[in-house]
Amino acid sequence: MLHNNMNLPNIKSFIPLANFTTWKVGGQAQWLAEPRNLDELSDIIYMAKQKRICSHIIGAGSNLLISDQGLKGLTICLKKMHGCQINQKTGVVEALAGEPLPNLARKVAKEGLHGLEWSIGIPGTVGGAIVMNAGAQDGCTADKLISVKVLSIPDGKLYEIKNDELNFSYRTSMLQKEQLLVISALFQLDPGRNKKAIIEQTNNNLNHRLKTQPYHLPSCGSVFRNPEGLKAGRIIEEIGLKGFCSGGAEVSRLHANFIINKGSATAEDISNLISIIQNKVEEKHGFVLHPEVKRLGFE
Repeated sequence: MLHNNMNLPNIKSFIPLANFTTWKVGGQAQWLAEPRNLDELSDIIYMAKQKRICSHIIGAGSNLLISDQGLKGLTICLKKMHGCQINQKTGVVEALAGEPLPNLARKVAKEGLHGLEWSIGIPGTVGGAIVMNAGAQDGCTADKLISVKVLSIPDGKLYEIKNDELNFSYRTSMLQKEQLLVISALFQLDPGRNKKAIIEQTNNNLNHRLKTQPYHLPSCGSVFRNPEGLKAGRIIEEIGLKGFCSGGAEVSRLHANFIINKGSATAEDISNLISIIQNKVEEKHGFVLHPEVKRLGFE
């Protein structure tokens, strides 16, 4: 059993996890920790291991569906481990795992560094982007990544892993299968570009996403991976599911690869709607759409 007299920072009990996901759904965390640096994170993970407490790691909660029953054990949120160092001359950028991608995109644009303009509208963190190889508008995380520092959960040691060792492909990396936590990332961006043009392109990318995607309502971003050579949103739209609802969850009328929370959705509503979309697409086309979304607590 966890106790708050463990002299560990920011451990709270029975915290609503809806406040920690962009869908604004999910039950309570039995225990929640929000480490602010590597030392705190290491202490928390060590304590959980010693007490044999199951733990779940989350970032910005932008690609995550948490059960209405919540999560037993310890939930560790890395959002407070943020910050970055930018070398304007060389274009080398080091960002902590909890750094929000839109923040990083704006910061490097102001320094005239090219390479992250595509990421301005993605509501996730650097760590999550690396694990998922997040991408948009013909760019992806792997394109400019040099290496990552990771914390091994089994042995508590830090390792550096190079880009070519991460087995990146479309929306995947080897980090999805390993007990490794991204602590920070090193990027090589292109220096010496026209600062005004980089900022303008970044703003244009954001404006395009705001016009074509429902960022005014809670969602997780794109729900499904695009099948090779196809667009998931177009497939869903063509079978007439725009505006289709399950409880308080709705297939967006603006972009069919988004499921929005109209204000009263539960995680079960969203999970049911994902299944309905998959079933209808399979009936019509004979293949299954695979979600990008990670589910926690449904087992």
